[in-house]
Formats: sequence, C-alpha cells, structure tokens
Amino acid sequence: MRRWTAQAKTRMASRNPSRLVLGGLLIVSAFTRLRARTRPADPRRILIAHHLLLGDTLMLTPLLARLRERYPHAEIFMTTPKALVPLYAGRPYGVHALPYDPRDAATLIAWARRAPFDLAFLPADNRFSALARALRAQWIVGFAGDTPGYKNWFVDEFVPFADKPISFADLSARLVDNVAPAPYAATAWPAPAFAPFARPTANYCVLHAGASNQLKQWPSGAWRELADELTARGYEVVLSGGRGEESIVAQIDPEARYRSVAGQLDLAQLWQLVRGAALLVSVDTGVAHMGRMTATPTVVLFGPGSPAICGAGDFWRNVPYVPLNVPDVACRDQNIVFRRPVPALQHCVRLYGECTRNICLERLTLAQVLAGIAAVTRAPSLTN
Repeated sequence: MRRWTAQAKTRMASRNPSRLVLGGLLIVSAFTRLRARTRPADPRRILIAHHLLLGDTLMLTPLLARLRERYPHAEIFMTTPKALVPLYAGRPYGVHALPYDPRDAATLIAWARRAPFDLAFLPADNRFSALARALRAQWIVGFAGDTPGYKNWFVDEFVPFADKPISFADLSARLVDNVAPAPYAATAWPAPAFAPFARPTANYCVLHAGASNQLKQWPSGAWRELADELTARGYEVVLSGGRGEESIVAQIDPEARYRSVAGQLDLAQLWQLVRGAALLVSVDTGVAHMGRMTATPTVVLFGPGSPAICGAGDFWRNVPYVPLNVPDVACRDQNIVFRRPVPALQHCVRLYGECTRNICLERLTLAQVLAGIAAVTRAPSLTN
C-alpha cells in the first residue's frame, strides 16, 4: 500500500468536510423536484463556477460582460477565491462575486443557501459541474474535451474549445453564444475600496518582477538596467512583487535605491497603485491583467507563456497594451490549456525543476522592452 505523507493526510483531512457537504447536496438535488432539464430561455439566476487564480479570474471579464448584455435583468453570481473578492466589491457588470474555497465547507454551505440557479457556466474546469448540480442549476454549460471524463457527468451542454490559439478571455465569452461583447471600458469596473497606504505622488511606473513560477522571472540585472533607464527618463520607479516575492525584488535592487512595495500591499491596494501609474511593466502574471483592468499603459514580458492565450485579445483592444516575447524558442513546444489541446499553440507549462533555465526570457533584451514602452506610451523611442 502506498505510504501517505503527513502533508498529504492533512490535505485530505481538510477537504473531507467539503466533500461530505458536496455529496450531501448532490443527494438532496437528486431527490429535489426540478423542472425539466432544458436550457431556460430567460434565466433569472445565473452561476459562474470556478476556482481560478488572479489572472485567469480577471480574464473571465468578457464572460461577465456578455452575460450582462445577453441577460440584462438576470442576477449573476460567481464563485471567487477569497483573496480576490475585494476586487469585485463594486459589482462590475452587476455580478455578485462571493467567496468559495473547495477546502472550506463553510463557503459551500453559504452557496447552498443561495440555490437554486437557472443556468450555470463552467469557464475552465468541468469538475465544478458537481458544484453547479449540487446548487440545483437547471442547465449547466461547459467547454468540451475536459479530462478525465467523470468531470463531465453533470454537464448538459458542451461548447467547442479553441481550435486555434485565441485569448482565453475571448474564449470564455463563447460559453454564452457566438456574439463577442462590446470592448472593455475601464468605467465598467468600479475601483475597489482600499486601506490607505503611502502612494507615490510623482510621475511613476511600476515594475512588477514577482512571479511564483521562477521560469516567468526576467533576470534581475535586466530589471536593474530598466529601472535605471526609466529613472533617467523622468519616472519614479516603484518595484513590486507579491508576498513571498520580496527576495526577487531585493536581488534587483540590493542597495534599496528604489521604492519597493514587494509583499506590502493587498490586492485592492495594488489595484490602486497600478491604476495611478503612468506605466506598468510586468512579467506574465496576475498583475499584468490588472494593468488592463485599470487601462494603465502596460508592457508584459512573456517567457514560457503565450501572448495569444494570455494576452489582451479582442475584448481589451482599446487598452494600451504591448506583449513581448522571443519567438521560435524550441522548447516552447506544448499546446495544452486547461487539459485540452489547442492546435498550433506554442507555449510551455513546465515547472521549475523540469526546466531550470528560462532561455525564453533570458533572450528578451532591454532594447526590446524599451521599444515596447515607447509604443505603449506613444512617446519618442526610449532607445534614442
């Protein structure tokens, strides 16, 4: 018999209460009299079920926008990781974003009190079809092709996944119908309330170097050169990283010449910092998507990831945004997105250890980044 580690046992124990509650709700839903399982023509209560990270959650914005256009009078609810809920406090597109954690039975019970729902959408992982069914969703829509097959047991309608590289943001809206939503306007997203913090007052730029995946980090020396160059151009440089990423910023600026907010801000405060910046330069991580939400001129440095999948797509076409990557890196040879193959896609989802040298970012030069900054700010070339 396989020997479990103490950590594995702890994880399993922490999930058992939620699994028991979910199982109970599924049994109740099976014996609760429901209307015929047909897609409602005029749903009044709509559920979006997922548990995605910051960047992927923000990329669901076109889905929210299209649902609001298609069903202007419906109540729309979205399961949201606890840490992200404050960003939705202003109810963009009229959506109720409420906390859900698969390991926290209390959040599941709170959702059960909001059941039933007429229509449910699964934008990524079809395992949440069980949650939607437990919450007595009359009709559940998800993307085809998820594996293993048991995830799809409760899905009523399958929408084809991408047959070519396309922004996940634009793809998410296809769950509703084949009509793209109107392009994003920053006024659609009320800025979240935030606790006061010391914000820069001058013309400043945010350099967000932190990334939980080491393979998404640009070399510290390159960041240092960029900070020096932008300072010479009249920007106040603010270095940024999330909690646990302070050491990344410390390597960039060991002499602490620049202001650092690494590990100091919550998401609502970081939103405000990005919103007020004249420029955001970020690696391919959640904060890069935040730059699009706030319509801040943003340059994103892609390494293993694909700008085609994680970029602005059509929805954010009016937002100042420049993605940068080095094409034709041989080891960027994978094409799986949410366990589904996307033909012709070239990206890499390897973790550090499987790959120990991110040549895809090492080859991205300072000159390329400065040219991207010039393009996104519509300023004279900073390379002159």
